[in-house]
Amino acid sequence: MPSVVRLEDVSVVRNGALILDGVQWSVEPDERWVVLGPNGAGKTTLLEVAGTQLFPTSGTVTVLDVEVGQADLSELRPRIGFASTALARRIPVTERVLDVVLTAAYAITGRWNEEYDDIDERRARRVLEEWGLAAFAERPFGELSDGEQKRVQIARSVMTDPEVLFLDEPAASLDLGARESLVRTLGGYASSPESPAIVVVTHHVEEIPVGFTHALVLAGGRVHAAGPIDSVITGETLSAAFGVPLDVSASGGRYTARAAVDGSAAESNAGSSAAERA
Repeated sequence: MPSVVRLEDVSVVRNGALILDGVQWSVEPDERWVVLGPNGAGKTTLLEVAGTQLFPTSGTVTVLDVEVGQADLSELRPRIGFASTALARRIPVTERVLDVVLTAAYAITGRWNEEYDDIDERRARRVLEEWGLAAFAERPFGELSDGEQKRVQIARSVMTDPEVLFLDEPAASLDLGARESLVRTLGGYASSPESPAIVVVTHHVEEIPVGFTHALVLAGGRVHAAGPIDSVITGETLSAAFGVPLDVSASGGRYTARAAVDGSAAESNAGSSAAERA
C-alpha cells in the first residue's frame, strides 16, 4: 500500500526566508503522527504543504498517490481532512454550524449555490453528534467558544471520511478542561482502526493524544528527528530541538515535559519514555 503522504526534498521560501529546508517525510495509512518544534520551526508550513494548502518552492509532494501540481486539487482536497486557525478565519461568523460541516463536501467555506443531498445533511448531523456538537447545529459559528469552534473544525475535517487528516494545534488556547476533553476524544478517534492516517501539530507534549504512533520534530526548518514516538519524544531529543534542558516523562500513553533541574537531567531520561509506558 502506498504512503498517504510523501515529501521528497521539500523546501519553502517566503520573502527570502527559508521556512522548510530539504524535508524528507512519509506517512503510512495506519500511522498517527505528532509534529513538534519551537516557534518558527516550520510546523504549520509543513502541514499546509502536506495538506495541499501551500505549494512548495522546490521538491515533490505526493498525497494519496497524487503528485501535487500535476492534478486537479479540487478533486483531491475533499479526500483530505484539514483544520487550522487560518482555515477557521475564512469561515463566516454568521455561518450555521451545520453548514460549516456540510461545506466540507466541496472543500469550501461558506454556503453559496452548491447543492447537497439529504444523505449529506444526515452525514453532517451524525458527525456533529459524534463530536458532541448536535445541540449547536443551528447556531452561528461565531457565537461558539474557542473549544466549541475547534471541535466544529474537527467535525468538518472528518465530514467526508477523509483518507488523511491534518490538525494544526487543535488544543491551542483551550482551558485545561476543554483541552483534556478534546485530547481524550482525539485519542479515541485515533485508536479506531477505521480512522484515517492522522497528523497533528502541537507545541506541547501534553497535547499528544493516546494512540499516536510516530513523531516528527522540526528545528530551523529541518527534520531534527522522526520515527516511532517512543524513540523521538525523549528528553535528549526535545532538549536539543528546543534549546533548553528538558525532562520528559510518560504515563498511560500521555507525556509531560518540564525544565530539567540541571543540564544532565534531560540526558538521563532520554530513554525512559518507553520503559515508563511499558
